[in-house]
Amino acid sequence: MNTQTPGKDGHRSGSIAVIGRPNVGKSTLTNALVGSKVSIVSNRPQTTRHRLLGIATFPEGQIALVDTPGLHKQEGKFSASAMSKVMNRAARGALEDVDAAVLVIEAGRWDEADTLAYNVLSDTGIPVMLVVNKVDQIKAKAELLPFLSKVTEERTFASVHLVSALKRNGLEQLVKDMLALLPEAPPMFGEDEITDRSQRFMAGELLREQLMRQLGNELPYATTVEIERFAEEEGLLRIGAVIWVERESQKSIVIGKGGARLKEIGSKARLQMERMFDAKVFLETWVRVREGWSGDAAALKAFGYNE
Repeated sequence: MNTQTPGKDGHRSGSIAVIGRPNVGKSTLTNALVGSKVSIVSNRPQTTRHRLLGIATFPEGQIALVDTPGLHKQEGKFSASAMSKVMNRAARGALEDVDAAVLVIEAGRWDEADTLAYNVLSDTGIPVMLVVNKVDQIKAKAELLPFLSKVTEERTFASVHLVSALKRNGLEQLVKDMLALLPEAPPMFGEDEITDRSQRFMAGELLREQLMRQLGNELPYATTVEIERFAEEEGLLRIGAVIWVERESQKSIVIGKGGARLKEIGSKARLQMERMFDAKVFLETWVRVREGWSGDAAALKAFGYNE
């Protein structure tokens, strides 16, 4: 950590929670602001299961972005599960000790889940910025004005930003307004740090990302990853990972015919790991069954879902 004089040259530093309903692009926004991949991304809701810190460093200041699982109402089969409760606790827990928050919504859409997220933020009393993401998907831009008017009516936001996190459009002013909400303080992290999570944790996340991307339609929430081995040997990272499923029938889905699907999942995850860790990776994967793990509090804790 840097120990320069607090507030030197007007430098600002602090933490901002990134909040919103599932699948609005919170992780994509976090990655775009950090300038590197720290949160996994897929088109499936609830891809993000942990509270994760992304460190965005600029000449004017440093922002610790707290990426969160999507806030959702406790209803339906998934929402009633132990996993759902853990994720909601992680999202709400991200609001503790932060200086401000960003509410991310999808351009042209506001529903009950967005209202829930706004109400949770309002109760904290911290400044809330509104980020309207995916504006590039709205062809008739004139539709945005009445939408914004409706969303901001009787709701208080420190600022409103129209962005495309995927294309990194509209982020410059967003960063300026974020920094303006932070106190004058020295950096909390080194200039080259991008997350507080270990390589071991990130390896598990990168493998789980491929599971979500390739099996999302078949097993959207039935898989998790446990890293059993993470060792560096002569410039090579040897990683052993267990993919856990909930039923024996799901095991064959992950493995695929002749092991083809598991091989593809592992290959793509390995390439992502090598890119992130800047090292050669030897990845071994196994698929095992633990009945009903997502509804078992003890299993969730064992797998690291204890936020």
